[in-house]
Amino acid sequence: MFNLIKKDVFIQKTQIGFLVPLIMIFAIFIKDIHPSFIFLMAAVFIPLNAYIFDQQSKTNIFLNSLPYTRKEIVAARYIGAIVYMILSVILAGVILYVFQFDYTMRDMAIAAGLFCLIAAFAFPLFYFLKAEYIFIAAFIGFIASTIILPPVFRFLADHLTTITDFITSLSTSILYLSGAVIAIGLYLISWVVSQFIYQRKVF
Repeated sequence: MFNLIKKDVFIQKTQIGFLVPLIMIFAIFIKDIHPSFIFLMAAVFIPLNAYIFDQQSKTNIFLNSLPYTRKEIVAARYIGAIVYMILSVILAGVILYVFQFDYTMRDMAIAAGLFCLIAAFAFPLFYFLKAEYIFIAAFIGFIASTIILPPVFRFLADHLTTITDFITSLSTSILYLSGAVIAIGLYLISWVVSQFIYQRKVF
């Protein structure tokens, strides 16, 4: 399984070479951007590129000819995504520190949580849809969310004051802890869903 995790770095050497200068550009020239966005961009870079590369090069056909079970292939993908997310966030933190871009550990934690949420929804789609359809689905989802979510939030704020008052009364630590539990929980559920889809996928 370790070799399955390592392959994402070897097949993306050129793309990874763009990650460091990209972070440097944000650190030097775009000072007003929120650091969590930079960490999130770094976190998703390798895992999502790996999925796209596998789709375009039909790597899954080759992987299924090797002595790995489909459960191991999916597990390597999810474990590897966390490993590369952590390493990428640390790398981004070092670069931002060198260029004196202010950030906190909270910014890194927010990015890690958002990564888990994004991956939880995106990874099963990559097993279910072709790569070109993922971008269409993501675009439609973005447009739909910008139209639907604001009215939903306004409705909740106006009619569910008990819930909103309860949430605002919670301490910051409890909110972050709750967010982390939800993000990790969704990531694990996504792992199970991806295994279910991949076990039944025909190559």
